Amino acid sequence: MVLKTWGFGDKVVHSERPEWGIGQVTSAIADTHEGRACQRLTIRFDRAGVKNLNSAMAKLIAADDAPAILQHEAGPQDPLLTGSTQTAKDLMLKLPAAATDPFSTPRARLTTTLRLYRFSEHGGALIDWAAAQSGLKDPMTRFSRHELEDLYKRFVMFRDDHLRKVMLECKRDDPSGLAEEIRNAPRSAQQVIKRLDLLR
Repeated sequence: MVLKTWGFGDKVVHSERPEWGIGQVTSAIADTHEGRACQRLTIRFDRAGVKNLNSAMAKLIAADDAPAILQHEAGPQDPLLTGSTQTAKDLMLKLPAAATDPFSTPRARLTTTLRLYRFSEHGGALIDWAAAQSGLKDPMTRFSRHELEDLYKRFVMFRDDHLRKVMLECKRDDPSGLAEEIRNAPRSAQQVIKRLDLLR
């Protein structure tokens, strides 16, 4: 697999961290990783600030090629400002379409669901979750910290319930895939799986 080469000024999105927003490459140095050519990149993201990443590990997409949901571009995306019939709080509780798409495989839905466990109710992770849910660069302009904490607790209930359902589907349709996904799941997801006794 040939890795894309990035240069100064390129605009990118980290596909596994869309809540970071659009980043601009400020430094790109040739390097190798496990014998393959790659780059050490310094990228300034809209929301996350400056990050040092290895192009062999970070899943970067050109900002122009990234789906709109990954871009979190500036602008009124709050449903109360855009005239959407969905309330802002409903939006915050909604699971991503990739986690619930009935036309994708149970394993693909499980992978997306497990990625939701990278968020927590603590510090910047809560703000990252709110940005990913709302598409707002700064969710604190729309919600108070207390509101976000309350919404996150409610979101966790929906997320955990959905995890239970999609794991049952995977257990039935793709048991080996289920075992691999659990092995690679974030630690917080593994703890929930154990606590809810989802492996029996």
